[in-house]
Amino acid sequence: MPKSKRAQRVALTKTAKKTRDHKTNYIEMVREAIDANDRLYLFSYENMRSNHFKDVRLHFRGSSSDKNNMSDENDSGSGTEGRIFLGKNKLLQIALGRGPEDEYSDNLHKLSKVLSGSVGVLCTNQSASDVEEYFAKLAVEDFARAGAIAPRTVSLTKEQVETHPVSMVEQFRKLGLPVEVKNGRVSFIGGREEWEVCKEGKELSVEQCKILVHFGVKLATFKIDLVCRWEREEGSVEEF
Repeated sequence: MPKSKRAQRVALTKTAKKTRDHKTNYIEMVREAIDANDRLYLFSYENMRSNHFKDVRLHFRGSSSDKNNMSDENDSGSGTEGRIFLGKNKLLQIALGRGPEDEYSDNLHKLSKVLSGSVGVLCTNQSASDVEEYFAKLAVEDFARAGAIAPRTVSLTKEQVETHPVSMVEQFRKLGLPVEVKNGRVSFIGGREEWEVCKEGKELSVEQCKILVHFGVKLATFKIDLVCRWEREEGSVEEF
């Protein structure tokens, strides 16, 4: 009996698997960037946001790399410009070398040992002082996402909710805000003066994050911290 076509599984995506050649090319791309630049930084990041990180890429690459994503695979700039590699820690470890016997250049294996978690690699010809001053000043406030830990307690006052039209009452209620219409204005139920949205040290829910966005309260900070620096000329490694 012929097999029913209804039983066939159809792939809903055409995304190609990463081949050995693809991985090899990525490793070579990293090593070309190492050869073309004077120094390499290992950095960690908090509250990653693609729109803010794109600005960091542009700072070290120039306007020719204006791409609205964080992928370094689509980065086709020349090897003489700075490069940032992010999100492929195992391949980066292979590119740098995991030990003295297979490291690509002197002491690069020391960076490979601490290359884990939310980290990335920057290869650049910019001076060490310029790079370190740039990241020391980099801190961009943004809205927190669900699952993040609230850095402080946030409360809304009755004045903040009263400025909204009564048509917002149902939407506010769905988010958990205890509001009602009183004398033609949006008010807290029971005449309370304020209502606590989130408490410091507690995990934020989806509803809490939506409330914070609606009232313009930013609790997250996009920030990049330098972990260590490698100098190609001396092969030296400095930790921060």
